Amino acid sequence: MSTYMETLGKKAKQASVKAKRLSIQDKNDALEYVAQALIQHIPAILEENQKDVAHAKERGVSLPLIDRLELNENRIYAMADGLRQIIQLDDPIGEVLSMKTRPNGLKIGKQRVSLGVVGIIYESRPNVTADAFGLCFKTSNAVILRGGSDAIHSNKKIVTVIREGLSLAAVCEDMIQLVEDTSREVATEMMQLREYIDVLIPRGGQALIDNVVKNSTIPSIETGTGNCHVYIDRDASLDMAVKIIVNAKTTRMGVCNSCESLVVHRSVISSILPYVLEELLKHDIEIRGDQEVQDLCTLVKEATEEDWGREYLDAIISVKVVDSIEDAITHINTYNTGHSDAIVTENYKHAMMFLDEVDAAAVYVNASTRFTDGEVFGLGAEIGISTQKLHARGPMGLEALTTTKFIIFGDGQVR
Repeated sequence: MSTYMETLGKKAKQASVKAKRLSIQDKNDALEYVAQALIQHIPAILEENQKDVAHAKERGVSLPLIDRLELNENRIYAMADGLRQIIQLDDPIGEVLSMKTRPNGLKIGKQRVSLGVVGIIYESRPNVTADAFGLCFKTSNAVILRGGSDAIHSNKKIVTVIREGLSLAAVCEDMIQLVEDTSREVATEMMQLREYIDVLIPRGGQALIDNVVKNSTIPSIETGTGNCHVYIDRDASLDMAVKIIVNAKTTRMGVCNSCESLVVHRSVISSILPYVLEELLKHDIEIRGDQEVQDLCTLVKEATEEDWGREYLDAIISVKVVDSIEDAITHINTYNTGHSDAIVTENYKHAMMFLDEVDAAAVYVNASTRFTDGEVFGLGAEIGISTQKLHARGPMGLEALTTTKFIIFGDGQVR
């Protein structure tokens, strides 16, 4: 007798075969049906979402994390708009990347194809449910979603609506399935479902990612954890530094591209840093710094070793003073999570050095880390932001959900 996860896996595998037979027009039409269904069911989705939000507040969840969880009418319209943006994107499936003729007459090429069944384990943010479906569906993949218990009511309703849209488009509803059992045992079983799931994508905090890397027998892509740094160089502009830090830290503190760590060249701790700290304090940001930063402002708390590498997802930032750009790069590469890091500088040599030597998926010169996003990068909605180096890195759009196979044309050749 099949287990709960095996049943979902078998359905997804069968759906992935059907997905390969869908034309570009079939997929785009179905995405439009789903987008319309989301808008039509806004009141019902918000009703279920409020159950999750109320439960989070009862448990004392921080405001930035509640912000990740909470939906409103505009956010649901954005989910629908995200699907419509995916419709406008070129379908990568079937693209022939190369074709060469060998001396024996064989024509050998590479073609982009779907992965098959994608499993995604994620936390909070119920908008991920629609984004993940849209990207996987456009690339002819079936998807099995396992959200956290904190968003279970929202996710169940969103998936129900998506399946309704697929049904109206005469497309197999099992292209998307939700793991409604949020127990750890079922999550672990999902990680072992190698027979049915082709790739597993954890999207959330470090504990979730570590759990998947440790326990999964399925190839996985690490995404999400963001200890993002901004470095204020000795040749930085005061106005630009303040503007970038405030934006990177305060616009949305519960997202992975928010700045968590500020690194400052010693030569500007009197000319620039006081103004940066003042603005952060105006936004009620708790500042944890080394001794020099504490000496500068009595409201700064002592930073521990743990603070340098921590993703807060909260109104907290660490501040470190360094002697040189070399020290800044060393500090960042030691404590970052490979997500997004930025330098503020008017020095071209230092900018190029930072770009060349900082080891992260996205490296910025004079811009906020908050731009690391699939839609902003022109990829449409994203499946996540990969912080590893194999297969995909950075915001993962459609191409990241494909693989390739060799296609060979002959006229009777034998070996």
